Amino acid sequence: MPSPMTTQIPDIHVEPAQEPVALSGRALVKSYGSSQALRGVSVELRRGEILAVTGPSGSGKSTLLLCLAGVLRPDSGEVTFDGRRIDSESETVRSALRRREFGVLFQFGQLIAEMTAAENVALPLLLAGTRRKPAQAAAREWLARFGVEDLADQRPSEMSGGQSQRVAVARALVTEPAVLFADEPTGALDTVAGEAVMTELTRVARDSGTAVVLVTHDARVASYGDREIVVRDGRVS
Repeated sequence: MPSPMTTQIPDIHVEPAQEPVALSGRALVKSYGSSQALRGVSVELRRGEILAVTGPSGSGKSTLLLCLAGVLRPDSGEVTFDGRRIDSESETVRSALRRREFGVLFQFGQLIAEMTAAENVALPLLLAGTRRKPAQAAAREWLARFGVEDLADQRPSEMSGGQSQRVAVARALVTEPAVLFADEPTGALDTVAGEAVMTELTRVARDSGTAVVLVTHDARVASYGDREIVVRDGRVS
């Protein structure tokens, strides 16, 4: 008796669902006098993604970051966050957005010298309307995440460069922003301290679902990104 025929079911490859776009810049142009820093740059950042933006000095990387963060207005083009155009908003609205939804981290941390580490980290929460006691408690929790809780009552002048930058990262993330903008976050650190800061920054960002725009000229730092774009002469190449 012949055996019954069997039907082969083909394997179906299903691509994993992509996270929605959190932030985008479209055809961004920005000039400083006669010098054109951005020449029609377009970029997208998905929720939870770490995007490394690399390129030589003077290529337009930092200008791109500042336009995406709403610090600068592009001369033309559009910046959209969570489906809402933000480049045309007033400075008051963009500042409020940076307090609530964005974190910004610069190369030298820019901690306030007169404030302790805990006071520096609590500041974004206080500016957003959080009461002092819970803001201070949250600040100490975030310092602990970066292994510098013992520095809570010390001022920046009493810290090493690596310690100071960890405090600055805690301050940038204390509001649990949707997007963190990090401009050369390890540029002032040695290799060991820089790698420690990046390891902790990416771990915490992934745990909290924060997307990161990571501007760097260092290939080692760029390797922490999920994706990399290169900016040269104001264009993405």
